[in-house]
This record gives sequence, structure tokens and C-alpha cells, in this order.
Amino acid sequence: MKYQRKHYKYRSKTIEDHEISLLIKEGCGMRSIGRILAISPSTVIRRILKIGRSVNRSSVIQFGQIYQVDELFTYVGNKNNRTCIAYSFNPKTKEVIGFVVGKRTEINLKKIISTLLLANAKQIITDKLNIYKKLIPKEIHSTRNRGINHIERQNLNLRTHLKRLNRRTICYSKSLGMLLAVVKIYFWG
Repeated sequence: MKYQRKHYKYRSKTIEDHEISLLIKEGCGMRSIGRILAISPSTVIRRILKIGRSVNRSSVIQFGQIYQVDELFTYVGNKNNRTCIAYSFNPKTKEVIGFVVGKRTEINLKKIISTLLLANAKQIITDKLNIYKKLIPKEIHSTRNRGINHIERQNLNLRTHLKRLNRRTICYSKSLGMLLAVVKIYFWG
């Protein structure tokens, strides 16, 4: 039997971008998005990277609010390359203020904290990680018990909706750019 190459139909780019964003938020992988939309997986990857570059934070940061900061870990490329997604969250409005993808270093966490300090945060609640003590003034820093329940729930939502963030799975991101694009689409797309 002769191998037949699969032909994909052409579809409107605007509808496709919107559909791809929705399917990412529902936890579909690259190949499943390609099957559902009848486009090639390489086209899906190119589109996700393009959508990720075009997505920007749409809402204005509210001043004088209480914020929560936390991080979660995943792998990029292989199990030896552990990567952190650190982000800030407003529990009142349920929106993500900012995020960083990379190693859990003082430099990366400072990017998130400095945004909150510029927003004149009333209080910043974190876990008991020592790096936060250096970055956040004592007057507004809190590590109270059960203080970050809302952001921990958001972490669970992320792990449920984005399979590449699931624990003990074979799903992972092959590149940092793809992980960044998918997380950006999920938060602000």
C-alpha cells in the first residue's frame, strides 16, 4: 500500500488564532489542536508563537491593592532543565499582574516584585522563601498561614488546564519560547 500524504485545508487566519487560543486554554496539545482544526502541527506551533508575541497585558494595574506572589515548576526540553513560572496575582480581581519564566533567581523575582512596588501595593503576600525577604519591605510583606490560598488555587487551575505544567506527566515544553507563549496566552489571551 502506497503512503498518502495528508493534505490540510486552508482556513481563515483570524478564526484560527482565536480557535487556537481557546484550545490552548482548554488544555489541548499541539497535535490535538492540529487534528481538531485540520492544520499541520508545525503550523500550530508557528501560530502559537505568533499569538504569544502579540498578546500583551490588557488591563491597567490597580494601585494600593493586596497581591499574592508564588511560583510553580515545570521542565523545558528534559527533566534536567527545571524551569520556574513566577507570577503575581490580585485575589480581589482574579487577574495575573505579571509573570516571569526562567530560573528562580533573585533577578527574575525582582521583576515581579518591582512592578508591585511601583503599583504602591498595600500588602504583598508570599510563601516563606528567603529571596522575598530581601526584595519586599517588611511593612508590606506578609507570610501568614493560608495567605496565598488564591494563588495556590490558580496554580492548580494552571496545572489542570495546561498539560505541560502537570506533575508526573510525559507532556512538557521543548522550548522556553513555547512555554512563555502558552502561559502568556493562558493569562492574557
